[in-house]
Amino acid sequence: MQSIIEQDPKKILAILSDIALSGKGATTECLLDEVLDAGLTAPTYFRAEGEDYDASYQGQSPAWAKYHIREWKRVVMVYKGGQSTWRLQTTETP
Repeated sequence: MQSIIEQDPKKILAILSDIALSGKGATTECLLDEVLDAGLTAPTYFRAEGEDYDASYQGQSPAWAKYHIREWKRVVMVYKGGQSTWRLQTTETP
């Protein structure tokens, strides 16, 4: 997958709604649900990179392997951890 960066909140939400993660760990049929649960309602920055066969975009696999979503000071990162399990980490920057 080609890396992508998006800064339009509406486009970011649309992209997130088409991403599914399978396998082990933080899996989901819709990454948008996880981002909304983390408290991001209008993300202003989205970056996706890498390639993973446990991820799909618009029903097609492989999709990206790493996701970085930001809204103001809140950041959600989704990536594969050490044992090939999906991890979802939410942090607040100072």
